[in-house]
Amino acid sequence: MVGYVLKRLVQSVFVMLAVAFLAFSLFKFVGDPISQMTGVETSLEDQERLREELGLNDPFFVQFARFTGDMLRGDFGFSFRTREPIGEMLLTRLPATLELGTVALLISLIVGIPAGIYTALRPRGLVSQSILIGTLIGVSIPTFVIGILLIFLFGVQLGWLPTYGRGGTVEIGWWRSSLFTADGWRALVLPALTLGLFQLTLTMRLVRAQMMEVMRTDHIRFAIARGVPWRSIRYRHALSNTMIPVITIIGLQFGGVIAFSIVTESVFQWPGMGLLFLESIRFVDIPVMSVYLVVIAFFFVLINLLVDLLYVVIDPRLRVRESV
Repeated sequence: MVGYVLKRLVQSVFVMLAVAFLAFSLFKFVGDPISQMTGVETSLEDQERLREELGLNDPFFVQFARFTGDMLRGDFGFSFRTREPIGEMLLTRLPATLELGTVALLISLIVGIPAGIYTALRPRGLVSQSILIGTLIGVSIPTFVIGILLIFLFGVQLGWLPTYGRGGTVEIGWWRSSLFTADGWRALVLPALTLGLFQLTLTMRLVRAQMMEVMRTDHIRFAIARGVPWRSIRYRHALSNTMIPVITIIGLQFGGVIAFSIVTESVFQWPGMGLLFLESIRFVDIPVMSVYLVVIAFFFVLINLLVDLLYVVIDPRLRVRESV
């Protein structure tokens, strides 16, 4: 088990280095940040002096080594546009993104898992077919279109819910939360539904496929032959085996909702990290763009590592395989 953990940790380190290199490399060619930081009245000498102060004239690998070393020390640098420390900018936006992603994921699990079980156990039922058709339509519509439709229906026509911002928030230390006020929850509903709908469809279809596959296995047939109660077969034997691969997907989904919340945050002007990333693209704020991608990759790597370890704990077959 210790060897397995160490192997995963080493792999995670190499993944993070590769992501940091790609992020730093890509954003070196998106534009000149000096032209965004200065006006037309700035002389060429002042622009060159600023470029030298920021280290933009250094060789690429020197800049990358400096970027990586600073991040390892917890120094994320500062924004070229606002001159604010990037770490503080991300910490300010992090609660909004995490709360939005968590609520969206909970919606997808609370609705998707029961719907997947129901459609697997009654595959030819009218309700099951209606659910499958509805989810197929939902997953085919782009996220920003779903957000606009929800805004038009619940915000414009009915006037029930706000269409932008976080609403009322409560400060708990450095964490600014929307989960402790009624206005915060009202503002959270539409973006969470928009972000969670696609994940809901994936969860439901995965649970359905796994449940139907497990119900056809030999040990389920033997349980039926022994006279085990049908309810026990469904919800004890079949469901427990169904949830093993689903746990992996749930971990990846959480990373996905954090990474792909950019569109939702843009549509609803949700003040999270995704909106900060879009603003940094607009102003060619290279340090913010690079650090954002590395932080998102860190979330993915950390979640995958935790899921791998949880997988070994849940599935005894993997413990036997790793010990061989």
